[in-house]
Formats: sequence, C-alpha cells, structure tokens
Amino acid sequence: MEGKLKKLARARELRRNQTDAERKLWYLLQNRKLGGLKFRRQMPVGCYYADFLCAERWLIVEVDGGQHNGDERTRDEARTKELNRIGYQVIRFWNHEVLQNLDGVGEAIMHAAATSMRRPPHPTSPPVGGRGVTE
Repeated sequence: MEGKLKKLARARELRRNQTDAERKLWYLLQNRKLGGLKFRRQMPVGCYYADFLCAERWLIVEVDGGQHNGDERTRDEARTKELNRIGYQVIRFWNHEVLQNLDGVGEAIMHAAATSMRRPPHPTSPPVGGRGVTE
C-alpha cells in the first residue's frame, strides 16, 4: 500500500510541475477533445510514468525536452522498448514540436490511435496505475 501511495504522490507532483509543452498538449487532449479519446496525464505504468496515456488504445504519448539527449535518450529507448514489450505503443514529440505545431502533433496522435488497437495485456505486464485497465 505504501508503494501505491508514493506513486500517486509522485504522479500528482508531475502533474503540478508540467512543462509548457505538456500543458499545451494537455489542453488538446483533455476532456476527449481529440477524436473522443480519453487521455490521462502522468499515469503510473509499471515502474514508469506515462506523460499521457490513452488506455483504450494502449497508446502512450511522451513529450521530451532538450534534456533527453545522450544518456537520457538511451534510457528513453530502453523505457520505450519495455513499454512496447508489455503492449503499449509509444510515440514521442520534442517540446518545440508541441509548442510550434500542435495541429501536426494532434494529427500524428490521431494516426497512432487509429493504428493502435486495444490488445490483451502481456501475461507479465504491470497494471496501469496499479488497478488494471478498466475502460
């Protein structure tokens, strides 16, 4: 139970400390504005936190800043590989893409959602947010 509370506290902290790009993208994704898809922000998925998660499509959208170069990029690749292994499609955008071309980012997310199908979880996949996917 303590681990679950720590995850919830961390997710709340991440939501309070959004980047400008995350804030702008959330405006587009919240309240099913984009294609009727339900997105949640800073959702725990296993030992990671997804910037934006559409559980019904098993789609994770990540927004990366300039700090995601070098070693951080290698960690992002490993993270994406693990999330793919358990069934999620992960798409990434740079901060400047979101800030300068939100319409294009929205189109890319819609395309990814159209090609990403809900699939049964991998037998060893961790539940989303500790409760499983229930939508």
